[in-house]
Amino acid sequence: MPALKTGGYNALRTKGAGDEEFYQRTVARIEKIQSHLSSTPRGSRLKGKVCVITGVGSMKGIGRAAALLFAHEGAHHLYLLDFMKDNLPNLKETIEKSYPDVKVTTIQADAADDAAISAVCERTIKEEGQLDVFFANAGIATNTHLYDITAETFMETMRINALSCFLAVKYASEAMMKTNPSRGKGFSGGSIILTASVAGIRSGAGPLDYSASKAAVNSIANTAPYQVPKSDIRVNSICPGLIETGMSAATFEYARQRGTITKVGQLNPTGRYGVAEEIAQTALFLASDDASYINGQNIAVDGGLSSSHPVVPGRWA
Repeated sequence: MPALKTGGYNALRTKGAGDEEFYQRTVARIEKIQSHLSSTPRGSRLKGKVCVITGVGSMKGIGRAAALLFAHEGAHHLYLLDFMKDNLPNLKETIEKSYPDVKVTTIQADAADDAAISAVCERTIKEEGQLDVFFANAGIATNTHLYDITAETFMETMRINALSCFLAVKYASEAMMKTNPSRGKGFSGGSIILTASVAGIRSGAGPLDYSASKAAVNSIANTAPYQVPKSDIRVNSICPGLIETGMSAATFEYARQRGTITKVGQLNPTGRYGVAEEIAQTALFLASDDASYINGQNIAVDGGLSSSHPVVPGRWA
């Protein structure tokens, strides 16, 4: 049997110039991904759909990227919610300027507040007669070691990350049961999307409280579809890997200061970190009718990080 030829791979992974060259290709690739809306014709994958997105406040966040993409794809009305109000006016203005046909309602509220999530779902029915998509994206990241995590910290992480998703499923599914024949919705149905994490799939991607909360989100996505069977209401979670957002900004800034930015994301086989727009594309797919037979799944969008047990790059077990 001929020996495997690994010279090309090893050359690619050569330290120094090889890493820098690959990083420059990564930067160019990411710039193209982030600017695609400016060069891509508008689509119709969400035409006529009424959508709620939580966690839209970060200027580099997944929620903001999803809101812009949903508008680009013809969403009828976007209800955009965040705990912080600072960037909501900018997001509303940006969408209305680029997509004047899309209705935008911004709401300052806690995504883990029962009354707030119940109210926004009721509002979609009152104002539009239907709810088609709920993207429960709000959440926090933590970086505290086991012995420094207090009971209060643990429960607050669970509240923000997991309870918010439970409330989204509870109230959004109820609203999605409503029909609106005058707008073409003759039957119940909708898509509920939850932002989890690769840290919720297995250990090694986050501290204990964060990982536990994201594992809970994945379990909600697995369990919820059986609570609303035969309703055409789908519930799935997205499990991002290392994504450059406002939440992870400190990690990237630290790497830049140390001069190790070229190595960020090297643990996954794609060899790079991701950006919010790539998670938004997955959310768009799940929100659209293209994903009509995908239900109860935890979908990793991580460059392949969670596909394997730990290995030495360039070697095969």
